Amino acid sequence: MLSDRRQRVLAALIEEYVARAMPVGSRTLTERYSLGVSPATVRNELSVLEDGGYIVQPHTSAGRIPTDFGYRAFVDRLLATDEGLPEDTRYKKTIADLRQSATELDDLLEETSSALARLTNCLSIVLAPSIEKLSIKSLSIVSLTPRRALVLLVTEDGQVFSRSMDFSDDVDPDELARIQLLLSEVFTGKSLTDIERGLDARMIEAYRDPLMRIVLNEVLVCLEESEGSHAHRLGVTSLLRQPEFSQADTLLPIMQVLEDDSVLLRVLQDTAACGAGSTSVRIGSENEAQGLSGVSVVANTYGRGNSAGIIAVIGPTRMDYSNVIHAVAMAKAALDDV
Repeated sequence: MLSDRRQRVLAALIEEYVARAMPVGSRTLTERYSLGVSPATVRNELSVLEDGGYIVQPHTSAGRIPTDFGYRAFVDRLLATDEGLPEDTRYKKTIADLRQSATELDDLLEETSSALARLTNCLSIVLAPSIEKLSIKSLSIVSLTPRRALVLLVTEDGQVFSRSMDFSDDVDPDELARIQLLLSEVFTGKSLTDIERGLDARMIEAYRDPLMRIVLNEVLVCLEESEGSHAHRLGVTSLLRQPEFSQADTLLPIMQVLEDDSVLLRVLQDTAACGAGSTSVRIGSENEAQGLSGVSVVANTYGRGNSAGIIAVIGPTRMDYSNVIHAVAMAKAALDDV
């Protein structure tokens, strides 16, 4: 456990390093921060912090930079003292603007991700609630041409999914209407999990109809493709501009993780689950995905029960943790009641 004075010195060093991305010396801390101690004391405290593994000196003639362990001590104190939304009109206005500007859930998620990217200057990701346990509110089949139709699914939380289907022969719109009526009766009020457990007797009988088989298969594919595909991510360019990722060898492992949706989804789910309903922060080497050892992931969930999504910010370990944690709280406040 660090003393209050050492925590203040560590916090000042991290603040300075976050702002300038340069090793920090004792003189800088003494001149720019009101630590209430002499320069000699600051130098001594830096030595103690270095011995404890909280900071490291990258070069013998340079100042010090935080380690993952140092960031962890800083973040733990930050989370323990204040994780909620600050009394800042900037955040409150953003929440109000988000709720007023978006008429559909997808729009709100996209706008929220955009706001997160602007506020944090990092990569922001907002995952829509998993449809696996969400009930289907409505199912529609729209005839576009005699040989093409569109499947539209709306979940209980307002997510909309669609998929077009083509037929080898002309299909009467009345036939599609008949199939839509039966599918609606069977699917409405059920989740993907319920559907995957098996079809009822009516569907088993109807499945003998070739047209019904085609439509039903397309509906199931629409549901399966939609699961995990609604990720709104913005701010990749901001991430690439960070000095830590100026070299290809440091950037490539991160991009490989970010481009693999299944790995990224697992990372975000694991990180959010660690918070047990509160904001969770994984720093550098704490990330299980090796490609993310150079970044921090700040995540939380939004919504309730079956309707739970994930909010996350990914940036360098040298991120402004206080700002990012508050921005994630802002996004959660904007999305919790959707």
